[in-house]
Amino acid sequence: ELIRVCTERCLSATAAASAMSWLRLGLTLGWLLVACEGLITSMCDGLLPVRASATACKPRFHTLVQHTAVALQRTTGIHMSEQPIPAKRKVVVTGLGTVTSLGHDAHTFFDNLLEGKCGIQPITRFDSALHQTKIAAEVRDFDVSQYWEPKDAKRHDRYSHLAMAAAKIALKDGALDTTAVNPKRFGVLVGSGVGGLQAVETSCEILMTKGPKRITPFLLPSIIGNTAGSMIAIDINAQGPNYGIVSACATGTHAIGEALKYIQYGEADVMLAGGSEATVTPLGFAGFNSMRAMCTTSNDSPQTASRPFDANRAGFVMGEGAGVLLLESEEHALARGAHIYCELAGYAATCDAHHITAPHPEGEGMAECLNLAMDSAGVTPEQVQYINAHGTSTPLNDKFETMAYKRVFGDHAYKMKISSTKGATGHLLGAAGGVEAAICCKVLQTNQVPPTINYETPDPDCDLDYVPNVKYVAEKPIDVVLSDNLGFGGHNAALVFKRYSGGE
Repeated sequence: ELIRVCTERCLSATAAASAMSWLRLGLTLGWLLVACEGLITSMCDGLLPVRASATACKPRFHTLVQHTAVALQRTTGIHMSEQPIPAKRKVVVTGLGTVTSLGHDAHTFFDNLLEGKCGIQPITRFDSALHQTKIAAEVRDFDVSQYWEPKDAKRHDRYSHLAMAAAKIALKDGALDTTAVNPKRFGVLVGSGVGGLQAVETSCEILMTKGPKRITPFLLPSIIGNTAGSMIAIDINAQGPNYGIVSACATGTHAIGEALKYIQYGEADVMLAGGSEATVTPLGFAGFNSMRAMCTTSNDSPQTASRPFDANRAGFVMGEGAGVLLLESEEHALARGAHIYCELAGYAATCDAHHITAPHPEGEGMAECLNLAMDSAGVTPEQVQYINAHGTSTPLNDKFETMAYKRVFGDHAYKMKISSTKGATGHLLGAAGGVEAAICCKVLQTNQVPPTINYETPDPDCDLDYVPNVKYVAEKPIDVVLSDNLGFGGHNAALVFKRYSGGE
C-alpha cells in the first residue's frame, strides 16, 4: 500500500516539477522498494537504478516499477533499469597446483610442510658474494618443458614458467578436460607482484654490452605481470575473464577472490586463479636488502633463518614459486563428477591507507578485511578454526597481524590455530596467496595443520597459538579456515574456505 501511494503521487506530479524533485521522488521510491521487496540499489553509469528480481516480483509490482521508471525518464532523462539480481552461486575448489621449494605438486608440498621440512638453502641462481643475504627458497629441479613447449617458453620469464606449471598441475589434479569446457565461461586470473624481473636484468645487461639492436622483441611481453595469465589462457583456450592483478604480496589472494566473484555471479563457470613470482635475482635481492626487509643474519643457518612470530625474527627470506587453484561453480563440478576439496566461501579486500611499506600500527585495515571476508562467507569469528597467517618473520608484520587477530576474534583468538608456513617456504611475494590458499584446502581435506617452524623464543606481543614446530592433528573436523595476506601499498586480502557440505 505504501508503494502504491508513493507511486501514484510520483506519477501525478506536475510536468513542471523540477528535475531534482523527480530525482528525490524516484530515489525515495527506490529505497521503499528495497525495504519492501529486498531489492538493492547500486551505482551504475552515475545513476541509481532499481534492480528488481524477476522471479520474486509480482506482475502488478513490476507495473508500478515500470510506470515510475517511465515517468522519471520522460521528465528528467534518468533511466531506472529492471534487471534480475543473480543469487550467489556456491564455488568449490576442484584442483590444486603448487610449485615451491618443497615440491612440485600440492600433495608432496603439504606432506613436507607437515613434517616440518624447510626449503631455504644457499642461493644457486646467481652469485650472491656481494649481497648481504645469500639464502633463498628456490624451486629446484624444475623443467618447464614438462608443462610448456620449449620454443614458446624460452620467450618468457621464469615467473611465467612457474605459473604455467602450477596451472597445468591444477588442471591435472582436478582431472579437468579443458576441451569440454565452454571457453567463453572459462577464465584465468593469475597475477604477479613483480613480474619478469629476471628478463629485465638480462635485457639490461644485453643493452649495456651489445647495444639496443640486440634486445629481443619479446622483452616487454615477458616483463609485464599479466603475461603469465594470458599465456595460460592461450594455451588452454580460456576466453573468459583474464587480466593481471598486482598488489605486491597480496596478489595471489586478490586474484583468487576476484575469480570467486566471477563464478558467484554467473559470469564464469570455471576459473584458474592464483599468483606466481620469480624474484631470486641480483636486483631483487639488492632492492629488498636496501629496504632492510630481508634477513641478513642467518646465511650460515638457512634452515632456521625464517622464524615467524618468534621474538628473534630478523626479516623475511625470499622464496619463489607459484600457486594456482582450479575453481568451479558447484553445478559445473557436480555435473562432471569432480572431486571437491572444499568450498571457497568468502573474500574481502581493504587498504590501510597508512604507509607504502609498513602495516597499520593497530592492524586496523587487516581487521576490517577479516571481518568483511567472514561476512561474505556467512561465518562468525567463533567458527574459524585455523588461519594461515601472512607471518613474514619481520618485526612489524607479525606484531601487527597478531593485533588484528585479537581485534577481530577477541578471546577466540587464543583458541584457534594459527600458523605461518613462510618459515618453510620463505616469502613468495605475489605467489604467497595462491600457495597458502592451497594449504588451506589441504587442511580441510586432512584435518591437519602445518606448524610454524623455528618458533623457539616467545614474543610477548605475539602470544597466540602458532602451532610451534609440530603439526596439529585435529580430533574433530576442521570446518572453517581463513587465509590472509598483506602487500606493500597497504593492501589487505583474505579468503574464507569451508568444508564442502554438498547441496546444503
